[in-house]
Amino acid sequence: MIIKKLIRQMLLAQILSAMTVTICMLINSVMIGRFLGINNMSAYGYGAPLLLVFTALSNMICAGSQVLCGRTLGIGDKTGTDSCFSTAIMLALLFSFTGTAIVFIFPDQICILLGAGPKSTDNPVFELTKDYLQGFSIGASAFMVQQTLVPYMQMAGGRKRLVVALGLTTVCNIIFNLLNVFVFKMGIFGMGLAYALSYCIAIIIFVDYLFRKNKLFYFKISLVKIQICFQLIKEGTPILANQICLALLPLLCNRLLTVYGGTVSVAAYSVISSVGNLCYSLSVGINGVSLSLSSMFFADKDKKSLKESMRIIFLYSLIIYIVVDLITLTITKPIVILFINDISAMDIAITGLRLLTLSFIPCVFNSAIKNYYQGIGHNKLTMIICIMQNFVTKGLCAVILSQFWGITGIWLCFAAGEIVTSLLLCIYVSIKSIKPGFSLDSFLLLNFDFGINENNCYDRSITKAEEVVKTSESALDFCFDRGIDKKTGMYIALAIEEIGNNIFAYGFTDNRTHNIDIRLVIKEEITFLRIRDNCQSFDPVKYVELHQNDDPVSHIGIRMVMKIVKEARYENSFGLNKLSLLL
Repeated sequence: MIIKKLIRQMLLAQILSAMTVTICMLINSVMIGRFLGINNMSAYGYGAPLLLVFTALSNMICAGSQVLCGRTLGIGDKTGTDSCFSTAIMLALLFSFTGTAIVFIFPDQICILLGAGPKSTDNPVFELTKDYLQGFSIGASAFMVQQTLVPYMQMAGGRKRLVVALGLTTVCNIIFNLLNVFVFKMGIFGMGLAYALSYCIAIIIFVDYLFRKNKLFYFKISLVKIQICFQLIKEGTPILANQICLALLPLLCNRLLTVYGGTVSVAAYSVISSVGNLCYSLSVGINGVSLSLSSMFFADKDKKSLKESMRIIFLYSLIIYIVVDLITLTITKPIVILFINDISAMDIAITGLRLLTLSFIPCVFNSAIKNYYQGIGHNKLTMIICIMQNFVTKGLCAVILSQFWGITGIWLCFAAGEIVTSLLLCIYVSIKSIKPGFSLDSFLLLNFDFGINENNCYDRSITKAEEVVKTSESALDFCFDRGIDKKTGMYIALAIEEIGNNIFAYGFTDNRTHNIDIRLVIKEEITFLRIRDNCQSFDPVKYVELHQNDDPVSHIGIRMVMKIVKEARYENSFGLNKLSLLL
């Protein structure tokens, strides 16, 4: 139950985070198309791939952080977690400053590389593309740092603050764009600058939260490590490859569209990309949840939670994208009209957007399983799927299908590429999986001996106080059935009862629905008890340490538990309390 609620909460924040980037780009696109004209819209289309490169670097750091922090949190390594956080922030600043310098030192070369054409008086799009890129680059550091902080806000349990910060970022982007159009009149340069600077608002809100006392992460210059830097890059490289491919594909499509339809088709593609990115951002949010949870549960060797989280993610993904498909197909024309008023470009964009919707459902399947593989350490496989899904299959389909159907063939490449990737993935799973068929177990690609045998695991979810004693008794019977000595069995029952009653007494007081998940694991001579709840933060281990000289009767239950266990470890991540006891 806790996992299902956690996924719902994380999906909302993660999807909003991914959508904020896209919505701000969409706002820029609408403002440029409505107020600055078709040439500026084409310049935005040519410049968009470079923005995706900055996004790619941010996502690489985020993905590396999610994997590494998932591991350090799983084993209770506080110093390692802080080192990961501190190094990630510095890495984001390094990449952003370097990128900004390159854009200002080599602007013409970059514009030519992006396909904006030769620099000439007959090609105004070239200079406009350069202006947009330089405007954005000035605020690139704010953009990258904000993106890097998002997963840490999730892990720290600051989802409400995250949602508020992202909402304000979007509002400020609209305000800054309107100020540019009607007050400062800085053209497309101002649009790029407004887009990047709007992220400063989120940073202010995040910093206030993350740099307080008693938080999960602490920024310390002394903990910035070169080794951690390389680990972040290594673990995030598949996402970097994914984003680079997402940047390369528009370059290929822009060149093909220029051949088959001219700059009008490129402008139409800018609209399709903007709307498509908004729709795909839902998938990006889902993927972030998949990566974070798979990394944490894999490090915890919790096979049941790993499988359950992926089942829920796949189910929610399917529901979300069926709704997205229906909405997009229903209001395709009004969406396109919002961006452009050029009739020829409008007709092309409407057709392309409708065909793009065919790719959404296979895309979210490919992406979720890809990020799961990254979370469990299959980086090479993840890299291959990234390259195949986002460039090779779609690029080949674009080249081949355009030979037969021109621009329509290019629009079809997105759905065709995703379907081909899904088929190749199924073939790979059928070869590599230890289980036959195409069940969820097959796609998980876990070793046969991964985790603990389910016969030696006791799992219960508690929502009512009267269930605590029943669960305690049931756990005691479970221990006796597996040959655990009476003393250890009684200790386990006592720990469940005392900790469970304490959680109900102090954590279930806010009139909200909460859950307590009990997991008891017996492996050889080791007995391990994990109690996880989604109530307010409370560290019983630290409490006993701080109050050891107080009245012995105060919280006697927690004191007894801490005395009878061999080891006790507490952590709070993703808004969950987790108490691990070794008996």
